[in-house]
Amino acid sequence: MIALLFCALPWLSLAAQQTPREKPHFDESNPSVHDPVMARDGKTYYVFGTGLQMMHTRNFKKWTPDRMPFFRYEWAQDAVPGFRGGPWAPDVVFHDGQWHLFYSCSAFGKNTSAIGRMTRSTLDPSSSEEWVDHGEIIRSIPDKTDWNAIDPNIVFDDAGTPWMDFGSFWGGIQLVKMKADLSGTDGEPVTIARRYAGARPDLKNPTSEYAGTNAIEAPFIFKKNGWYYLFVSWDYCCMGDHSTYKVVVGRSRNVQGPYLDKDGVDMLAGGGTLVAFNNAEFNASGHCSVYTFGKTDVYLSHAYNRSDGVSKLIVRQVQWDADGWPTINLDKPKKFKIR
Repeated sequence: MIALLFCALPWLSLAAQQTPREKPHFDESNPSVHDPVMARDGKTYYVFGTGLQMMHTRNFKKWTPDRMPFFRYEWAQDAVPGFRGGPWAPDVVFHDGQWHLFYSCSAFGKNTSAIGRMTRSTLDPSSSEEWVDHGEIIRSIPDKTDWNAIDPNIVFDDAGTPWMDFGSFWGGIQLVKMKADLSGTDGEPVTIARRYAGARPDLKNPTSEYAGTNAIEAPFIFKKNGWYYLFVSWDYCCMGDHSTYKVVVGRSRNVQGPYLDKDGVDMLAGGGTLVAFNNAEFNASGHCSVYTFGKTDVYLSHAYNRSDGVSKLIVRQVQWDADGWPTINLDKPKKFKIR
């Protein structure tokens, strides 16, 4: 069971489709990815994903793969016993003249995890400037923390204060204030979303019956029109077309919450309004990110191609209903122009 709960690595779904020596083919019009986030640097849009995969586009029609530098992540070898390399679930944000790339390191199926950070002044892969790895931001330790330090996302509140939301299963989605330079945390994490209501169960044993009841991860907070929208993924990824990932949302006037869904249910008590799940072509849209470029709001996620179970990049325009709630139509054409 635990192997299914925390499968966040893209090679889990790809391994069954490749021989050990076979190099994955990059589909420039429909690329594969897990856990995508996006940033715009100049006129180019960059996507980062699990494994610190990187690709870019200028028109959302043709994607070009880029190479990230190889790191040994020596700090993580010591801080995260069982970590084998290959960090996942990144986030990227521009702040104080630097791009900050946050990433997750974890021992598979455990909350023996940590979030790291690296910086660079440009995302241009042709630049000779090196990424600088600054190591650990925050760490979770079994039997000491009831949360899992993976799936980071950085958001700045209206006062310019940075916060990091993160978390996967265990105690749910966490929010912690960051130092002004993003070099570390400034306080203790507080839970802002989970799947259960009422008394908190024993979280020390993630393989217990409880584990499946708090299948929540991959938070992303998006600001619009005075609201903070908290997007999270429910249920399970990484099982191809058998995956059950889905994206739900709640919102708050305060970055610290409470986040309520469309029916007024607190996300701390299992609330969440469904935003995206599947269609005839794709299943289990999840681990999303949301951005405003120009006047266009853009939704990214991965989802599994029903024909072969491969995880593909989903890019759609966000629509908003009359009450200010986001809607995603996976059937809409995926190619659009930023206005």
